[in-house]
Amino acid sequence: MADADPISADMLRMDAGALNAFLRDAFPHSRDGTRGNVILAEPGHIRMHLATNDSHLRPGGIVSGPTQMALTDSAAYVLVLAHIGPVAMAVTSSLNYQFLRPCRPGLLVADARLLRLGRRSVVLDVRIWTDDEERPVGQASVTYMVP
Repeated sequence: MADADPISADMLRMDAGALNAFLRDAFPHSRDGTRGNVILAEPGHIRMHLATNDSHLRPGGIVSGPTQMALTDSAAYVLVLAHIGPVAMAVTSSLNYQFLRPCRPGLLVADARLLRLGRRSVVLDVRIWTDDEERPVGQASVTYMVP
């Protein structure tokens, strides 16, 4: 696809493999397994996994808020990139996170959905869960600015 093609909520410019490779290259100081892994990329929707470990826990043995919000922001970022292409300087403008219930350790899943794709800003909904998709542990409204 040529870079001159307009961005569209109905078309991806990067698939899951390309997104994972981009994250690996753009964040070379993060170790594999610490930034999450894109497992699904389709128009308007991204799903990422993060296998939590003891370093992600807060006192009380639950997954920390910063870990949840980092995966939320990563999922939003890759959903934006999936639609606009490898634009490293797309940045978070707003992230409003709601903690819904304690987050147990294990496989943390982020499900990001596109609400609005504009030329300068992108609005997304991200939900996080561990055990059951129908029982999210957190939900965020995220806005990204596109350079």
